[in-house]
Amino acid sequence: MSTHPRAPRRTDGGRRASLVFLLPLCAAVVLSACGDDSLPLDRPRPTSFRPTEVRAKTTLASAPGFADQSGGGIFANTAGGVVRLRLDGSLAALAPHPGNSAALGRVNAVFRMGPHSALVEAENGLFLAESGWLISPPWRDALGLGITATTQSADGAVWLAHPTGLFQLRGGALSALKVKGEALTGITALAAAPTEDGSAGVWFLRDGKLNVAVATSLMNFEVHEERPPLEKGEVVESLAGLGAGVGTAGELWLLTNQGLLRRPREGWRRVSLPQRPVQLLASGRFLWVKSSDALLLFDADSDEWGLAQGLDTREFRFLSADESGCAWVQVGGETVAVSRAPAPRVSGLHQGMQVVEDGLVVRAVMPPGVDPEEVVFQVGGAEFPASGEGPVYSLGGQEADGTPKPYSFVGLPSGRQSLSVVARFLDGTEARRRVPFDYQPVSTVALSWATDIRPIHLARCEKCHATGPGRTLNTYELWRENATLITAAVRDQRMPADGPLDSQLTSLIQRWAASGAKP
Repeated sequence: MSTHPRAPRRTDGGRRASLVFLLPLCAAVVLSACGDDSLPLDRPRPTSFRPTEVRAKTTLASAPGFADQSGGGIFANTAGGVVRLRLDGSLAALAPHPGNSAALGRVNAVFRMGPHSALVEAENGLFLAESGWLISPPWRDALGLGITATTQSADGAVWLAHPTGLFQLRGGALSALKVKGEALTGITALAAAPTEDGSAGVWFLRDGKLNVAVATSLMNFEVHEERPPLEKGEVVESLAGLGAGVGTAGELWLLTNQGLLRRPREGWRRVSLPQRPVQLLASGRFLWVKSSDALLLFDADSDEWGLAQGLDTREFRFLSADESGCAWVQVGGETVAVSRAPAPRVSGLHQGMQVVEDGLVVRAVMPPGVDPEEVVFQVGGAEFPASGEGPVYSLGGQEADGTPKPYSFVGLPSGRQSLSVVARFLDGTEARRRVPFDYQPVSTVALSWATDIRPIHLARCEKCHATGPGRTLNTYELWRENATLITAAVRDQRMPADGPLDSQLTSLIQRWAASGAKP
């Protein structure tokens, strides 16, 4: 790929200050210096590919949407409604919950809340889309219309940028991040990515300036205003964050009025493209870049760039992307799901999930099109053929004589791992979906319903699962009988309905169920 010469980089230094605030989150604001004069340069050499395209079987609006990593997603349509799409672009069930306090009204946009949850902004307020329901959350009245961006930090908290400030949704409670009592308004973009020292950060673009918030405790944050190494006259226009992989941290990407910057662990780098990029979108370990007449895809795991061929990108807009490397885009008057290859989908395991049980069952879902000759699962350096219907891969359990089953996490080292689903076709090609996850085997310490689980039930579950509208789960016996359903719902972040649990609480429920669901 050809490159362009770079102008001398601006070297004016940064100043440093400390501002402390409370109500209800704490932060200190620090301005960091630009650094040295040299900036490493990446020169991508993309490989051309003919993208796989799946067309939506309905007309969607030119508004942000949510793409589910198991395929499909939640989008606004041109009639002002909201629709749920399947992997093949067809419509799936989506209806208002009977217990909602308000009707939906016309839909403006849809935003990501978790692996399987979306935030729907409509004229009558905010709603959560989950498992075929549109649910009115208890904190909806705290925010009006105007959400500009959302992101989910490494600890599972959801962050929302709004004209009235920056908000964190944790444990079903909404908190505002403020500096000396002043709201952080003017935020146009959000991204979750590590900081220079490896800490988990929430990056945001505020009034054209780059900032990052880093937790110093559960409800205290340090906020730094950063000055990336920009050229003279260069300004940041958008942000994107890549998630962590096996053996590598995530990273921040910046779209500027002159090009691309990325910040891996080694520090800032400039990415040289033949044409100036104008749109940027990331999810999982994949990054999509749109320039004036080209569409590029960066795979962070393989460190490879691809160039899509055969798409007329003159009238082009990103709607959403998912962790499999698939982007929902508008091309002309059509909405299309675009991916490099017909990648398999995975249910039962999502990107970055903490796995504490060795009996997890994962299902591979093949994409529309030609059936593969063979489907295999790869984990821990071993390969296993998929068996049964689905195909299904059981990640644990033991035989009657006590020996581990062939498809088992027993003996897998704790820490960050990945599971790959590989579909192999008769023509010699293959399609792959790689899902990194955090494996933390269940401890030998027995947890109890009364001490560890009942407080979670009272705080987050009772209002829906005692007297309705959800399944009744107001006793230990009912929790024990439904332990499999409950752990799956909180693990996949489908429940609670008012937002995902903190990762520590999710882990407690999983460990309690995996260790015998004791009273």
